[in-house]
Amino acid sequence: MRVVLAEDSVLLREGLVRLLGEAGATVVAAVGDGDSLVEVAIEHRPDIAVVDVRMPPSFTDEGLRAAMRARSAVPGLGVLVLSQYVEESYASDLLAEAGQPGSGGVGYLLKDRISKLDELSDALHRVAEGGTVLDPEVVAGLFALRRRNDPLTELTPREREVLALMAEGRTNTAIARSLSVSGGAVEKHISSIFTKLTLPPSNDDHRRVLAVLAWLKA
Repeated sequence: MRVVLAEDSVLLREGLVRLLGEAGATVVAAVGDGDSLVEVAIEHRPDIAVVDVRMPPSFTDEGLRAAMRARSAVPGLGVLVLSQYVEESYASDLLAEAGQPGSGGVGYLLKDRISKLDELSDALHRVAEGGTVLDPEVVAGLFALRRRNDPLTELTPREREVLALMAEGRTNTAIARSLSVSGGAVEKHISSIFTKLTLPPSNDDHRRVLAVLAWLKA
């Protein structure tokens, strides 16, 4: 498979070129910044772009943003992120972008966890075939991020039951009958759900729909 590499450290870049070659890839270009990555991706039309997240000039997310731009310019381009850190928000962005129609595979591995050539080779092939490869520490970080940002964690067990029945399309009366509680109790639970999900008052059923959508996304 043909690969373009973006890594700002010269020594690490040369080491990765050799490592990728030993893993069965052909590195057609190796660059040190995001803009150059986009240029060589357009020029060579590789199967995969291997990138670091933090690159010059600000060393925040230039590598990832450049990879996104390269994917837009080269449809189906796979992206394998090799990072020194678990950056949950960047991993989430990458996975969300990967869900778009026609997008290529994605991977996010930690540099110090790449200890075996066969593991790197397997990751490259899976990404090239449109699959997803995530380091276990990245997966753990994503779950932690989701728990921190998930408003459903604020709901009580009973409120979750009510919301689940709402998602089934049940009326308040049907929910009360199913849970063997009064209609007033159901109304109180639903009001609490709306408050915890920060859904503002409305004269229609819009809040009910939004609450159900939150449940379905959980």
